[in-house]
Amino acid sequence: MNPWLKLLVCLLSASVCVRSASAAPTVSNVTFAPRADGSRLVDVFYDLSDDWAGATSSIALAVSSDGGATYVVPVKSVTGAVGDGVTAGTGKRIVWDAGTDWPGQSSSQIKVQVRAWDLRHEGGYGFVRIPGGNYQIGNLMGDSDLSYAPVTSVMLSGFYLAAHQTTKAQWDVVFSWATGNGYTFANAGAGKASHHPVQRVSWHDAVKWANAASEKEGLTPCYRVGGQVYRTGNQDSVTCDWGANGYRLPTEAEWEVAARGGLSGKRFPWGDTITHGQANYYSSFTYSYDVSPTRGYHPTYATGNFPYTSPVGSFAANGYGLYDMAGNVFQWCWDVYGAYSGGSDPRGAASGSWRVLRGGNWIMNEDYARCAQRFISLPAGVSDYYGFRLARGRP
Repeated sequence: MNPWLKLLVCLLSASVCVRSASAAPTVSNVTFAPRADGSRLVDVFYDLSDDWAGATSSIALAVSSDGGATYVVPVKSVTGAVGDGVTAGTGKRIVWDAGTDWPGQSSSQIKVQVRAWDLRHEGGYGFVRIPGGNYQIGNLMGDSDLSYAPVTSVMLSGFYLAAHQTTKAQWDVVFSWATGNGYTFANAGAGKASHHPVQRVSWHDAVKWANAASEKEGLTPCYRVGGQVYRTGNQDSVTCDWGANGYRLPTEAEWEVAARGGLSGKRFPWGDTITHGQANYYSSFTYSYDVSPTRGYHPTYATGNFPYTSPVGSFAANGYGLYDMAGNVFQWCWDVYGAYSGGSDPRGAASGSWRVLRGGNWIMNEDYARCAQRFISLPAGVSDYYGFRLARGRP
């Protein structure tokens, strides 16, 4: 039997909002079939529902050849009900030109996802609870180049972390509200598409945006300057109200514990080696733990102009249900860079000029994608590979 006819149907629900007056858009009844004319065109049908009248969604198609373990089959040549501005309805159709994107290839384990992001819904951050407890962070594998990340014991309170890196669509919704409500930003943010991570945002931008997202949803902002909610300027004397219920950046210790996903003592969120099937990064021959059969930029996402980011959630989640904890874009953390302090809920150095980023990115080598790798930048720094994801101390 033609393996394309062994159809596997996949339903994908969009992330659930933590606080929202209405539900996120939902994809259902997904089916796909190759055309019988030998053209290698594939028709993907789905229904899209949304209880927010008049809302439009951004739709993306992802294809797996290994039963859903990874979604890295190239999907570039698509037409129909895909991209931005798709309205709710039944019988939506996407036409994928598999002959162009995946010539000469087939699999009996084909699986598809139709992903929906609503550009008008609030939130949609899909928070995952990270359990409190005693953990070890740092260079648990003993890699010789990580002397600045010594093995350190920490005790963390339970917290919540967004399942995905903040998308350009999410950034735009809050940015628009914020700039009309007393906020100013040094950078407007950028993104390859609405469902890709936002990038070219500074640490200052990220913490102000977190405050704006909190205020927009009626939560208590975490970040203050001189006792006032931080809304304008590039201020380095920002303090955090750790008891507030609003959005914030994770601490460095929180980020690393979350990245490991409950898997202790490994280089990466899934184990000790890395390939392009697991993350979006620049593969090289430098380190033996990079065993990817493809080298250089990720072959699926190195299209068009920089950046070569991937849609959030394009790879398998870690043990906590978090996506892209390795690769895609670096993620800003709260901490001022310094030596690990360990102990209970460490929050970085007391003083210093540099802030911490974690997680690796699409343009850097495999070593930056390790759970223990640390990277620093001035808080006003921006790059095509700087982004962030939100945390909360309590719901």
